Amino acid sequence: MTSKDGSQVAFISDVHSNLEALEAVLDEVGTLKVFCAGDMVGYGASPNEVVRLLRDIGATCVLGNHDAASLTGDVGDFNPRAAMAAIWTSKHLSEESKNFLGSLPREVSTKIGGKSVYMAHGSPDDTMWEYVRPSTHADLFDYYLQKVHADVMALGHTHLAFQWRSDSGGLVFNPGSVGQPRNGDTRASFAILSVEAGEARVEARQVGYDIERAAKKILASGLPSSLATQLFSGE
Repeated sequence: MTSKDGSQVAFISDVHSNLEALEAVLDEVGTLKVFCAGDMVGYGASPNEVVRLLRDIGATCVLGNHDAASLTGDVGDFNPRAAMAAIWTSKHLSEESKNFLGSLPREVSTKIGGKSVYMAHGSPDDTMWEYVRPSTHADLFDYYLQKVHADVMALGHTHLAFQWRSDSGGLVFNPGSVGQPRNGDTRASFAILSVEAGEARVEARQVGYDIERAAKKILASGLPSSLATQLFSGE
């Protein structure tokens, strides 16, 4: 689960059925191994295309809350807009996509460049639903790393990129959202994790994509129109 030299991989999260954004990110990362911290589907209009692409490139993925809701139809914890999107996605997922999503774990632990790396959508305490931000969770990060015996932890769910480093060198980060940015930047967000000379580093990156095409597909699908307009604001 590493790049060819064993020291550099790409992390993405929260693609949310936005094929155009995912394709732009994959063009940027090239042949690097891709890890996805959940929520491949939901909100956008291309769930099957996104799942197929991630499966075809051999991405290592974990299950997000929108992925799970699209499989089960349980939207009780969602706001009305998210619930409508999850129900729409559930109705449009192919059996192939359902089988792929249904096979995903809620957390993954692996080695990258000699470092122990843990990935989940939410947190080690609540792998699908907990919103983790440095402003609310910084005092828990060392505990998280120790709990899962990791040097590096990648989390998703918030759609907000961050990175935090402990005094002992532990690293916790979120690559941000590929398909539904919420930081005021409309570009697709991702991260590159590199391990050199025994030190792990994360580089946050953004790339533009064809927002108008992605938005038109949402509007044509019958999904809530606000999911399309949101792409133009990044909020």
